[in-house]
Amino acid sequence: MTNDSDRQRQPNILLIMVDEMRGDAMGYAGHPDVKTPHLDSLAARGIYYPNAVTACPTCVPARAILHTGLSGRNAGRVGYQDRVDWNYGDTLAAGLGEAGYQTRCVGKMHVHPLRNRIGFDDVELHDGFLHAYRAASRQYVENQLVADDYNYWLKMQRGIHVDVTDTGIDCNGYVAHPWPYEEALHPTNWVTERSIDYLRRRDPRDPFFLMVSYVRPHAPYDAPASYFELYRDLDRRRPLRPPFTGDWNDHERHEREGRLHNSMSSPLDPDQVRQMQIGYYACITHIDHQIGRLLMALHHYDLEEDTVIIFVSDHGELLGDHLLIRKTVPYRGSISIPLIVTGPDAHVGRAGTVDHRVAELRDILPTCWALAGHEARRPLDGENLLEPTTREYLHGEHVVDGKDSAQFIVTERDKYIWFSGSGREQYFDLTLDPNETHDAIAETRYQERIAGLRACLVRELDGSEEGYVADGQLVTGRRPSAVLSNATASLRT
Repeated sequence: MTNDSDRQRQPNILLIMVDEMRGDAMGYAGHPDVKTPHLDSLAARGIYYPNAVTACPTCVPARAILHTGLSGRNAGRVGYQDRVDWNYGDTLAAGLGEAGYQTRCVGKMHVHPLRNRIGFDDVELHDGFLHAYRAASRQYVENQLVADDYNYWLKMQRGIHVDVTDTGIDCNGYVAHPWPYEEALHPTNWVTERSIDYLRRRDPRDPFFLMVSYVRPHAPYDAPASYFELYRDLDRRRPLRPPFTGDWNDHERHEREGRLHNSMSSPLDPDQVRQMQIGYYACITHIDHQIGRLLMALHHYDLEEDTVIIFVSDHGELLGDHLLIRKTVPYRGSISIPLIVTGPDAHVGRAGTVDHRVAELRDILPTCWALAGHEARRPLDGENLLEPTTREYLHGEHVVDGKDSAQFIVTERDKYIWFSGSGREQYFDLTLDPNETHDAIAETRYQERIAGLRACLVRELDGSEEGYVADGQLVTGRRPSAVLSNATASLRT
């Protein structure tokens, strides 16, 4: 139990989470095009983690990792699959509630069933466009206009049926188009507005944990028109940085799939690549300006000196790198994520520093629990980001249909990838080649290092229910599963 004196020392915690934002897509990260003044300010005042990654780069497993403090394998989710119950009892919000926090989430949850609070006192929900819950007209009415608070609110505001897909663009493609309605009606603005309203209505006697969870910059790329114009103007003055390419890229696949808007291949048309970049960057700057509204609200309610702010994304976006879009595969654009922690010196310290450890979403829960003084009742895979620990390596994985299911080991200086369906391996020296333009798997000078990283992966997968390891060797061709047997049964407390 937390006593009154402990509670006085507990900071408020504001967790700002975005969806599908690349780790390099900030001015502070050195991006030549993306404008993020408020995020840059947070990074300059706090601790910035340039080597932060996500271990399972799609929405559902990444969020399971964040909310449990476990690896994807121990949380039972190693790929994307909807409509699987979330039965995790000992979650990030539940632990903070036990520590005396009032807890609220505004925006995206992406859990099952819809409106599962996973330990929050209350949720104001906007999950975006979820195909799995729009399979039939009856489900659409019940799940999207009733369960999703933003969709219900938007319909009430307009008085007619309107939808986030009215632009005609999909939530997993590369097509971009400005938001067709008033800027105040955009879901990014709604999440900000409802979060600020919570700051007004909170109980001032107890600390709060507020998760502000934006759907963007995940597609559809539909920021208000002014943000599109910002990047169109920039592109007219000087071309936007082109996507990264490498000596290992699959040009045949690109030619075969580059005109399919819902594939993983980037568009064949270079003009559409540029429009995709403009739409994606527009969504990021729109979010950045809305974060500015949040920061002003903290100042208005005199909460700046009592609040720790954590900014993170669930995964990245390839955005044309290596002729690919979307996520799931273990390349930098997909798995690298922004991560910033800032707040009062008494709780965060090390302001204006860069922490080069390999950090991951599993580290958010132990960090927040440590800030709150809450002790874990079970082993955690994550680490407290505010303690000077060093992770030797991180194991990640993602199940994908076909040949793209992959396992990877990443360190501060390199990355080893094993594709479980084909047995193909890749190795990147991230110190010399941070954008993964050269696959060095066959180079003699790296063979000892590759063998060591392969041995790390064997240790991680030994005893896996898929049978990825036998007699101390990786086994190719085993049938993968996005959801393991422990996903719905292991974490009730």
